[in-house]
Amino acid sequence: NIRYSQMLWSWCSVNKVPFIYASSAATYGNGENGYDDNENLLSKLIPLNAYGYSKHFFDQWVYSQINSNQPSPPQWCGLKFFNVYGPNEYHKGKMQSVIKHAVDQYKEYGRVNLFKSYNSEYLDGQQTRDFIYVDDCVSLINWLIENRNVSGIYNCGTSIERTFEDLVKAMFKSINIAPKIEYIDMPQNIRNQYQYYTRANMNKIRKKGYHIKALTLEEGVYKYVKNYLLAKDKYK
Repeated sequence: NIRYSQMLWSWCSVNKVPFIYASSAATYGNGENGYDDNENLLSKLIPLNAYGYSKHFFDQWVYSQINSNQPSPPQWCGLKFFNVYGPNEYHKGKMQSVIKHAVDQYKEYGRVNLFKSYNSEYLDGQQTRDFIYVDDCVSLINWLIENRNVSGIYNCGTSIERTFEDLVKAMFKSINIAPKIEYIDMPQNIRNQYQYYTRANMNKIRKKGYHIKALTLEEGVYKYVKNYLLAKDKYK
């Protein structure tokens, strides 16, 4: 996530190729400094794990290149993806979206597991995320490709936070089954690295002229479950 990204940046700079790369909402850590993609706030962010740190390191390195007038691609954009879900993530194993795991659990056990909360401000299942359907991410990327004058680091989310319970209930509704949810202990090794909420601030990219009209959680979950996860061909 660091050295290879730096190599790609250098290659794009030399060959004058636009460069769009994946950063992550994990760079925001526990959210104590908000979810604002203002580059002036980068130094305040404290990621909670190595993955988030690697993305944050590269974001900072990019701005160090720009601020020191080093060679750069003709267009460069880092997208801080929030909780993306949708088709063609099946190769990702444990890193697949929660909705994909939820459907798999229901098929095997007839229920869905969610982590208990270890934060007194959140009830079990009320931890939140900014869930965004993959088509809406592609929409932003396509807009950036068409608007080569736009560079910078931008959030890629919906600006709406929803609970994990909302997500799972939307899944059960899409298959016309009453919700069957069991709350389980969160693994000890991730309890201190867990984000209890995320919500993208999308004002920065909106001011550049992009106006996202994202699917609602219910619309996105229904589309994914009915058209892919429960279909004979999950890749169509």
